[in-house]
Amino acid sequence: MKAQSFKNHIRFYSPHHFVYYPIIMTFLGFSIYFSCTKEDSLLWLFISAIFLVLFCLAFMLRQHYALTLQNRMVHLELRYRYFSLTGKRLEDFEHQLNDDQLFALRFASDDEFSALTQRALNENLSGKEIKKAIRHWKADHERV
Repeated sequence: MKAQSFKNHIRFYSPHHFVYYPIIMTFLGFSIYFSCTKEDSLLWLFISAIFLVLFCLAFMLRQHYALTLQNRMVHLELRYRYFSLTGKRLEDFEHQLNDDQLFALRFASDDEFSALTQRALNENLSGKEIKKAIRHWKADHERV
């Protein structure tokens, strides 16, 4: 497996991104086209609305459940890592970091994690800035 870094850390889920969504978008495109060119345009507008709802629903449900659970687990992982590396509790100042910052910190290796956490607190680094500052990327191949 290719080493993970800032440039390649985004992950796609092939059945959704490259099969389901293109098919739904194709059907949606055809139904919009038919609603503009056929006599029974009201029926085709209704069919278009159904495809649009199916697209939005699939996207929202797929993301919502998985990301909610993943976010909770990342918080727990970071708390454990910070405590095991420093002997201090991350919960004492975790509220000063937003989710974007916390989620970026999880890619930092153990050697840079504590220092980068302090730097994020002191300099209010964005998640993207934190990711760019990581020298030794800790890959996460289990992301949703």
